[in-house]
Amino acid sequence: MDAFLDLLDRARRWLRYDAETEFYYKHFPSLVENAELILRPMVRSDITLLAAIEASAYEFPWELETFRSCFKIGYHCWVGERAREVVCYGISTIGAGESHVLNVCVAPAWQGQGYGRIVLQKLIDEAARLRADSMFLEVRPSNPNAIRLYRSLGFNEIGTRKDYYPARHGREDALVMARVLG
Repeated sequence: MDAFLDLLDRARRWLRYDAETEFYYKHFPSLVENAELILRPMVRSDITLLAAIEASAYEFPWELETFRSCFKIGYHCWVGERAREVVCYGISTIGAGESHVLNVCVAPAWQGQGYGRIVLQKLIDEAARLRADSMFLEVRPSNPNAIRLYRSLGFNEIGTRKDYYPARHGREDALVMARVLG
């Protein structure tokens, strides 16, 4: 069954492929620089690439199987592409009136350009569209850039989860943040 689904994903990508666009991106680099971010639902063939981006961005990345499980379960998984290159992604759950942000990641080469904000806003918009009342997330206290982003999008600290994250020397607590949707 997985082989069939992979084949279906490849067919979808082939149908979306535009040789003319590829030609222009290759021969006119300024088009790549000016390309906008396009958000789309994750497809099965993205999983390996997302795991590689995750491994390049985090000291303690998610395992490949975690991405597979999120996709298989049907979590809300969004991928951001710029000039056909995957640069970011976000994954959340939505149910019982709540949403939980599980992962937001921007490839290291693309960080600092607002892509984290765009993909997180997509997760917020999707949760609101599906009538979630609130959204939660955890963040490392040692990640001030992420905390600043979350606060700028209306998240507030509501608690702490002790020893939540692996760290170089033991474990690191997580700040729990939340915001009201709607």
